Parts: sequence; structure tokens; C-alpha cells
Amino acid sequence: MSLNIVRRLIPEWGTTYGPPGDGPFPAVMILHGSEGAGSGWSHRNAVLLAAHGFLAFPFPYSKGGNAWNAGSIVDVPLDRTAEALAALRGFAPSGGKIGIYGVSRGAEHALLLASLMLRDGVAGVPDAIAVHSAPDVICGAFDARRWRDAGDPGWQVWDPGERAWSWRGSSDDLLPTTPIEVERYDGPLFLSHGTADKVWSVETTRRLAERLRRHGRTPEVHYYQDEDHLPRSEAENRHNEKLIAFLDCNLTSFD
Repeated sequence: MSLNIVRRLIPEWGTTYGPPGDGPFPAVMILHGSEGAGSGWSHRNAVLLAAHGFLAFPFPYSKGGNAWNAGSIVDVPLDRTAEALAALRGFAPSGGKIGIYGVSRGAEHALLLASLMLRDGVAGVPDAIAVHSAPDVICGAFDARRWRDAGDPGWQVWDPGERAWSWRGSSDDLLPTTPIEVERYDGPLFLSHGTADKVWSVETTRRLAERLRRHGRTPEVHYYQDEDHLPRSEAENRHNEKLIAFLDCNLTSFD
């Protein structure tokens, strides 16, 4: 691990964190959750990955907000994320492979984006995907000014008129509780979840893993006993070791 970290700007997109030098480096886009882009957590995760040799790009997709107000996840255009992924792939220090790491709503974002890109034949699908505390269905719009009851998004009552995501200018087929077609993705996939999660039930990841296996996929799955939506320090350290090993294994060979 190196603490010598360099910040680099992808013009018109944002800041990356990575090792010094010209690269190429394995690259990872980080997708934050409902804490919002301004909270700093995705940048903290980017620094962690950068210290282990990755070029990490925290992509700020939420709308509005700041360090004290998370903003909202309403009608977020997933097309823009696909464009940002292409920009990261074409960024000079980036290597030949690109991964995505998402937590909570960022996990939903990552899985949904990949499934839509594959469904519609969009080039540049990520070479590996890692998600923690992922729902297995599309969830409704989120506004930090409101409070949503904890539970399983598979049965959570969402307002169908409020959509979190759009794709190619429409949200008509991205209704809340619609299953995410993660089985379309046949690349390396990392799933993890705390068994005591009070926000997204661990059953969502169990269902994702079961569905993937039914379709002949072989996801890497980790359950953290008695951990909540975000793991505590010791469990987080174990999680990060597993995450970094997964990304290193699947992103460090360059074409």
C-alpha cells in the first residue's frame, strides 16, 4: 500500500485519485449511495483504492445537496454514467480494464447500468462490478428531506410516479420494484451484504446470488455476520481486503 496519492482531473467530469506515474493503472468508478456526492464518502473510498494501486474516480451523480444535505436521486440519467465510464476508460493513466464499485443506491446504480447497457448493446460495459448492500430491484426516487421506512425494497411501497433513474430520456420501464436484470452480466461480479442490515434486507443479495447462479453465473458472494448496512471497523477492514483482492484479480491484466 502506498500513501503517495495523486489527484488528476478528467476534463468536464471530475477528479480521480491514483498512484504517481504515467500508468497504466486499473481503473474503478465509485458510485456513492443516498449520502450524496458531497458527503465525501466516495472520495474516501477512492483514496483507499488509490493507495492500493488503482485509478479511482468517484462519480457525483446525485442532484443538488452539499456536505450537510445529501440532495436527491430523482430522474438521474444513467446515460451520463455510461458516458463518464467511457471518459474514464479513455483517460490517459487508465489501463485496459475498468471496474465499478457501488454501495447501496450506488450498488443499484451499477447493476442497473450494466444490465441496460447489455440489453441495448451499448459499448463499454464494465469489466468487473463490485457492489455492497445492493437491492435486487429498482428502487424509487430518494429525497434527503424525507424519511423512508427501513425494509426490503422488494416489497417496499414506492410512489410509481417518482422515479430514481432514466435511460435514453425515459423512465417508463424503470418503475420501482422492477427486477434488475443482473443475469445479463457475465463478467466478474462481487456481492456483499451485512446479515443484520436494517436498510436493505440481506435477502436482496441472497436473491441476486440465487438468480445469477440459476443463469450459470458464478458471483463472488460475502455475508458479514451481524453487520448493518455499512460494516463496523473490523468487518470493513475484512470487506476492503476482499474487495481489493477481487478488483486486483480482475482488472490488473492489460490488453
